[in-house]
This record gives sequence, C-alpha cells and structure tokens, in this order.
Amino acid sequence: MASVVIPAIVLAAGKSTRMGRSKALLPLGSGETFLKRVVRTFREAGVEDVVVVLGHEPEEVLAHFAEGPGARFVLNPEYENGQFSSLLVGLRLIDRPGVAAALVTLVDVPLVDTSTIRAVIGHYRLTGAPVVRPVRGSRHGHPVLIDRSLFDRIRSADPLLGLKPIVRAHASSAGDVELTDEGAFRDIDTPAEYQRLIAELRQREGGP
Repeated sequence: MASVVIPAIVLAAGKSTRMGRSKALLPLGSGETFLKRVVRTFREAGVEDVVVVLGHEPEEVLAHFAEGPGARFVLNPEYENGQFSSLLVGLRLIDRPGVAAALVTLVDVPLVDTSTIRAVIGHYRLTGAPVVRPVRGSRHGHPVLIDRSLFDRIRSADPLLGLKPIVRAHASSAGDVELTDEGAFRDIDTPAEYQRLIAELRQREGGP
C-alpha cells in the first residue's frame, strides 16, 4: 500500500451564499487565502495530485491562484445542483489506473493540519478501510478518504442524497482516526465565524 496513488478533491464551486463572498478567496493572512491554504497543506502532506472543482466565478479564483501552490482545476458547469455534482466532476478527473482512493475536503475547512492528512492516509495504508475519516468524540471531520471500491457507488448514487449515505454505510471504527486537530472539524460558513477565526489567528501571532 505504500506506493498507492491517492489524489485529493477540493470542493470549491459554490456561491458561498451565507458568507456573502467567495470563501475560496477569503484572506487568512501572510498572502494566503482559504483555497491556497488548503492546497498547500495537501501538497506539504505529500499529496501530489490536488484537484480543485470550481463553479461560481471561476475566472476570479484562477486569476488569484496564478502563483499559488500546484493544483489542477476543473469546472463544474452544474455547480448550482450542489456539492455532490462537484464531487462527481472531481472524481471523473482523478479516476485513472493506479488510483486506490481519493481524499475529499471542502474549501470551507481551511485549517486542517498536514499531520491530519498524513494520519488519514497512513491509517488507510494500514487498514485498507473503505472510508477513513478524522473523528473527535462524536464529531466527524475532513478530509474523508474514500476507497476506489466505492467510486461506482458514488457515481450511481441518488444526487438528492449525495455522498453522506455512502460514507455512513461504509464508515467503521476500523476506519475512524481519533485526532485532536481542531482545524479538521471547523467549517467556516458565515461572516461571524470568519471574523472569529481571523481574530484568533491574529492573537496567536501576537497581533492587535
């Protein structure tokens, strides 16, 4: 299992209606945005193929990302149908011979640590569980690793139900990785959540 190929799919196609502006382009400081941070973290964790699925205002995201860490971008023309439609687009792009599984995450979860990604991949290599995910008590986080054996089930799933029933049906204690990384469990969806996050980051850095 040490040589298996495990790409990452970053879902970043939505309108960010609750936030009121693109979450992909929200600044995190030091010249990074949500999306740059997510991609950089995966690359630093050793994931060589990172696919970002875009939808709403893709030109703006691509222009901003011109000098960012390496990723492949794909457009979901049906992004208004929801996240599951973007997952299918990303899955179509990464699925090729040699791919054993896929990591799936959201641009809404920008603070996942590299150690979490490595732990999820390492746990998969150790157990071969069809679904591997970070857990903290009763909470489930990102990224979620999905074995190739479930790709066809995802493609044939009811789009109204999406990925969750498949993950729930194949998740197990064997595939759950107990982690303390708060960033793996923290979605940033609203302006208030974003402002709290920025205030915390400034405090950590000793800023005003």
